[in-house]
Amino acid sequence: MSDIAAPRLPPAPSRPAARLPDILDYAERPEVEETGFDVLGQRALGVVVAWGGGLRARRLRAIVPATAAKASHFAALDDTGLRAEAARLRVALRRAASEPSRLPVAVTGEAFALVREAAARTLGLRPYDVQIMGAWAMLRGMIAEMRTGEGKTLSASLAAATAGLFGAPVHVITANDYLAERDAEELGPLYRFLGLSQGLVLPGQDAAARRAAYAADVVYGSNKEMAFDYLRDRMALRKRPGNLMRKLDRLTGGATGEPARMRGLHFAIVDEADSVLIDEARTPLIISGEEERQAGQDPALFQAALDAARLLTQGTDFRLQPDDHRVELTETGRDRLEDMAEDGGETGGAFRVAAIREHMVTQALTGLHLFHLDDDYIIRDGKVQIVDEFTGRVMADRSWSDGLQQLIELKEGLEITLPRRTMARISYQRYFRRYRHLCGMTGTARDASAELWAVYRLSVARIPTHRPEARVFARDRLFAREESKWQAIGRRVAELQAQGVPVLLGTRSVAASEKGSAALSLLAIPHEVLSARQDAEEAAIVARAGQRGAVTVATNMAGRGTDIKLGEGVAALGGLHVILAERHDSRRIDRQLEGRCGRQGDPGRVEAFLSLEDDLMRGSSAALGRRLARVALALSPRAAAGLIRLRQRRIERSHARARRDLLKADRSLGEMLAFSGQLE
Repeated sequence: MSDIAAPRLPPAPSRPAARLPDILDYAERPEVEETGFDVLGQRALGVVVAWGGGLRARRLRAIVPATAAKASHFAALDDTGLRAEAARLRVALRRAASEPSRLPVAVTGEAFALVREAAARTLGLRPYDVQIMGAWAMLRGMIAEMRTGEGKTLSASLAAATAGLFGAPVHVITANDYLAERDAEELGPLYRFLGLSQGLVLPGQDAAARRAAYAADVVYGSNKEMAFDYLRDRMALRKRPGNLMRKLDRLTGGATGEPARMRGLHFAIVDEADSVLIDEARTPLIISGEEERQAGQDPALFQAALDAARLLTQGTDFRLQPDDHRVELTETGRDRLEDMAEDGGETGGAFRVAAIREHMVTQALTGLHLFHLDDDYIIRDGKVQIVDEFTGRVMADRSWSDGLQQLIELKEGLEITLPRRTMARISYQRYFRRYRHLCGMTGTARDASAELWAVYRLSVARIPTHRPEARVFARDRLFAREESKWQAIGRRVAELQAQGVPVLLGTRSVAASEKGSAALSLLAIPHEVLSARQDAEEAAIVARAGQRGAVTVATNMAGRGTDIKLGEGVAALGGLHVILAERHDSRRIDRQLEGRCGRQGDPGRVEAFLSLEDDLMRGSSAALGRRLARVALALSPRAAAGLIRLRQRRIERSHARARRDLLKADRSLGEMLAFSGQLE
């Protein structure tokens, strides 16, 4: 990215820093002020940029001969000589450019050739040409779109090692803690061979351990852990009364407060970039702490709001906006609530205040009508635990804000937890925009390329596959009723298993996984169901999904980042058969599931079983599309499938609008904090 400032270089690993940098040394890209016209212009430009992914990939081919030109030189060296070349290259890289993204092709090719040879010796893996192209795309500040199984992790290590040799502190940001630990362990020998130190950030580490991890050249961690560490650093910064006072403290030798955990935001490589930068960007990152109940937080108020919400009538008193996950009170509804407050007797107090009453009832309506058990949350050990809508995994350490958590607990007849006070917050958009160099990799960035540019100024380069694709896509099968769909899925899985074909049945929720499991159990089909958690057990189950006759039921993103390798003789049977049990809110998530088969040129088959009663086609906003699809189903199933895709696009636009609104609100909050003399 051409406008990135040169990073502050850390000392070489052999000479540890005399001190950890204090909060005033924190490196990050400054916030860029954008007018409404700027935002509209970048959105329009994003559409144009989205069309150039293939062209950018072709331009990246120049790195392949540049790397090959140095291959024989490094191959002829012994390990001692190769390490000496790594030390020499540290100096050469810094002399060649002011930042990693501006390194000339020849110098980058030399670095890649060195790292490639080191990878072959330490990992037993020699990166392919397409992985070299992906690494260069990342080094130049792009998102490399690489198909599942094409070796994105190894490709990222080329970019990370080169940036580390240059001297830029590198954060390799993964989708979850398991992948961070796995990748750090697998790639550690490569970094150590090159003289680079490596850090790993995991849950449960104390502040000192995290500071030590972030002091390394290349640091692995999940997006959640790193983003919250950044928020904690910002909280430490706010403990001082203002920027001017901090500078005076520095000049006079005064204390500068709690030391930062990170060294700033220099160079980030985001794995599964579309999931992290797009899907998770609809929810702000919040650090909260428990506080005593105050006015507007009394259990009686929550109960009164829930009781009132159950008496209101949809369409008359309130309107649902399921695409935006929002509820709107009508004037009639507000009048009814006012009457309830006057007649409420015991509710009294805060419920008589219109602003509090309407907010809490709106939250109660949201909990009643838009948040559903086994879809949006589960109950475990007597507690409501949120289920990530994109991964199907439980987020045990998260809770909803503004009373929604307490209202859903009441709805389910559980004990109310103590409300929490927001201590710090930031959106994923603003956090990642602050990295001086941001890049990433994923298998499904194409559908989000316009938004990636408009929000993060990231272009997408579509990297070709190492071998020709051999996947086969069957025509969608549509059913009027959900029950008929599950019966057909059961029959299809039984047919495939009898042939020895492994099947991965992808669902979008815990509830759908249970329905799929029930349909298979009725036909006595042995199968495994993934629970909604991310750990080594889940990855192991997914890895076994390619064995002969295996049947695996999994939520859409379960085990993401784990290759499904075909068992013996499976390729001759057509490879892994992926069945989509319904379409998701985003076409990208469908593609992520489809990408579980056909890795590295393997055969594979994708088939979708859909019904007009699927979640995507439910709700008042989908009523017209549902009626049209019923008519089309009798005349042309392909036309009905097209209407489902139109519905999907509408929801995609709605989610994109929600992300833009969050960024706008977050930016406004930041401006308020800056005006008050504090950095948010």
